[in-house]
Amino acid sequence: MPRMFKPAFLFIGLRYTRARRRNHFISFISLTSIIGLMLGVAVLITVLSVMNGFDRELKNRILGMVPQATLNAYEPFRNWQRVVDYAKREPGVEAAAPFNHLQGMIAANGLVSGAMVTGIEPAAEKQVSIIHRHFEEGRLEDLREGEFGMVLGSGLAASLGVRSGDKVTLVMPEASLSPAGVIPRFKRFTVVGIFKVGADIDGMLAYVNLHDAGRLLHIGDKVQGVRLRMHDLFEAQQISAALAARHPEFLYSTDWTQTHGNLFNAIKMEKAMMALLLLFIVAVAAFNIVSSLVMVVTDKKADIAILRTLGASPGTIMKIFMVQGTVVGVVGTLVGVLLGVLLSLTIGDIASGIEALFNVSLFDAYFVNYLPSQLELDDVAWVSAVAFGLSFLATIYPARRAARVQPAEALRYE
Repeated sequence: MPRMFKPAFLFIGLRYTRARRRNHFISFISLTSIIGLMLGVAVLITVLSVMNGFDRELKNRILGMVPQATLNAYEPFRNWQRVVDYAKREPGVEAAAPFNHLQGMIAANGLVSGAMVTGIEPAAEKQVSIIHRHFEEGRLEDLREGEFGMVLGSGLAASLGVRSGDKVTLVMPEASLSPAGVIPRFKRFTVVGIFKVGADIDGMLAYVNLHDAGRLLHIGDKVQGVRLRMHDLFEAQQISAALAARHPEFLYSTDWTQTHGNLFNAIKMEKAMMALLLLFIVAVAAFNIVSSLVMVVTDKKADIAILRTLGASPGTIMKIFMVQGTVVGVVGTLVGVLLGVLLSLTIGDIASGIEALFNVSLFDAYFVNYLPSQLELDDVAWVSAVAFGLSFLATIYPARRAARVQPAEALRYE
């Protein structure tokens, strides 16, 4: 006779888990409990990773291109280097660069598109922006003073049907008087570069040389403000406001929370709501464990009675069924974690494959045109802990019910 290792409740609980049951419906319920828990954990980890990916893309791509904070002057000013030096002396400011903003539309090949045109100093812009890392054609240094070159986002270039070397016309809203009446101002530019960040800003941003923009704005070598890059972008509002407050007659500040804060908050709220909703899937799977164990207890009443007559205490009976339910929770959670991690690491490729297979664009409506994903161990840890915790709690009621089985009553009809 094989020796039964101690503790006995663990041995019997594991034997019940592996044993083939006479009631196939109970086995089916146990299987659906494992599958439900597995799918709930996997989907929750995958969705959280995708939301983390959108959050990362907002920080790295969008806020790498648009200003994290700006110090704007009420009137254009010269000697912008003094303001840059003033800003860089502030703890928390990593870099600063001057800018001029132009408003208008860009026309080429009979097509017109609205754009946000910014005049920049190429050398300084590299310190506050990621644009120089994402050129498909040309370089940022090709924006030389007096040559009236323009760098376009790939989406904007595609909508106008232009490439490097082509001519485009900037149409500005400022009107000029002529013998023919009031007409808008036009300026011819040469496309010297095209960048692609992989976000919706590719279809709306264009850059020209800082001094060329100054000439078009009739401010000469003056600038409208200074753009800041922070060590911690979440301090952008506080730091930029403090810098502007020291010279309120001259400067005022804006920051990314005013331009893109709603998008960032929406992602955080969606992540929290998706996590809460998907936790209900895990909770439903845990309740399936309750129902399956209750049926197992009913099916095993005779075995429970025999164990009680052999000296097993109610606590031992309770532990036996808690072990059985815990095994279901552990298996479902572990398989779900493995599947969730695998999906999180490959979901971008899967989405790209679906787009290529069906020749559709699934993410054009979002601020990035692909499905980002970033797996974080903290998310995996808390999802695993919650799933296992719920499945363990689900074993308590059936186990207590098993412990209350009376041997004489259970064996009366056997």
